[in-house]
Amino acid sequence: MDTRKILLTEDEIPRKWYNILADIKMNPPLGPDGNPITPDALAPVFPMNLIEQEVSTERWIDIPEPVLDILTIWRPAPLVRARSLEKALGTPARIYYKNESLSPPGSHKPNTAVPQVYYNKIFGTKRMTTETGAGQWGSALAFACAQFGMQCKIYMVRVSFDQKPYRKAMMETWGGQCVASPSTETRAGREALERDPHTPGSLGIAISEAIEAAVGDETGKTRYSLGSVLNHVMLHQTIIGLEAKKQFEKIGEYPDVVIGCAGGGSNFAGLAFPFVLDKMNGRKIDILPVEPAACPTLTKAPFVYDHGDTARYTPLMPMHSLGHAFVPPPVHAGGLRYHGMAPTVSQIVTEGIATPRSVTQMDALAAGLLVARTEGIIPAPETTHALACVIDEAKKAKEEGKEKVIVFTWSGHGLLDLTAYEKFLSGQLTNFILTDEEIERSEKIFENFPKPALLKSR
Repeated sequence: MDTRKILLTEDEIPRKWYNILADIKMNPPLGPDGNPITPDALAPVFPMNLIEQEVSTERWIDIPEPVLDILTIWRPAPLVRARSLEKALGTPARIYYKNESLSPPGSHKPNTAVPQVYYNKIFGTKRMTTETGAGQWGSALAFACAQFGMQCKIYMVRVSFDQKPYRKAMMETWGGQCVASPSTETRAGREALERDPHTPGSLGIAISEAIEAAVGDETGKTRYSLGSVLNHVMLHQTIIGLEAKKQFEKIGEYPDVVIGCAGGGSNFAGLAFPFVLDKMNGRKIDILPVEPAACPTLTKAPFVYDHGDTARYTPLMPMHSLGHAFVPPPVHAGGLRYHGMAPTVSQIVTEGIATPRSVTQMDALAAGLLVARTEGIIPAPETTHALACVIDEAKKAKEEGKEKVIVFTWSGHGLLDLTAYEKFLSGQLTNFILTDEEIERSEKIFENFPKPALLKSR
């Protein structure tokens, strides 16, 4: 009988993160004057030890022992053969998933929350602020802060705050303070409410609020934490792909297709980046980030310089973007409702190393239902986007009569997202697909910004 779960021992957990900045060329982030920003410009927002990681071009960066100690609560995560799904699809493809739903908050997010809180702790930070979409990141940061005895304030996008009340309860259980965004606590929040009192909110607005709350602390002991997009976040998540590579080596397999859902990019990057290096070195492999059709950043938006937040507190970053003022439709995959994409992910897409796909909400949840009824785990709405692509690739392998190895990240469980399934099963959900006119209107916001160069890494 084929092995269903491929396991590693704690001794086999990777001791170093992989830094893709050693292997790709990047446009620099720009300040208000149009010049590349310096590390000092980021100091009011992030601790210097994380800023050093953000700008590092070293290929391998050591994982601190206190971080590894907490990661072993759930790591190493199993690589699982989805044999029941394969059977249901009648595909010759062998489908594997890296199960990141086993962490205490139920997602991949603690892989970076734990190191970020650790580095802040040793820097002297007392309180951290952040944003969260679906609540996966906010609960991960609250969990990590509890582990290190830190205070935590979370601005949760309003539509998810209403759709997912138990995420808020989860954050508060770990000692975090959670408020709906936009709020009246910050200038950015008040301005967003003035523009639209009934706004569903967005990650761009919530980021602005969290940054404002951090830099406005007169004690200087508060720092901001971001759950995706930035280089150091992608770095911390590569433990997913590095573990997966070891697990494939154990069974003598190697993937033909690597798939991950993509909102800001961290889950996708965590699995894909270690395989990106192999592809750049000549290995034949398809790498597919999958996003919502309601927020088609990679598939329809241009590669531009844009701000990562609505109030323009962040530097201009080179990324695929729908415009920092864009408010995505209220799809249930709240973790994928972001106007931009991580610069590193955007770069490998512009170079053709990764090929993005988009999926509608209805197709994603239909895929989630099939997989729940075969593999047993109820996937988060974010994960269902990857699953829809996995199913398409498995059907393609069947049509071509090819044996392929497909791997994807099970980025989180959906046990606190059952409202999405309830509405789907009762016929209350619809698709949101942006028109070209809506996209063009959103993009006008950065028409006068500098343009990033189209770089080629290899």
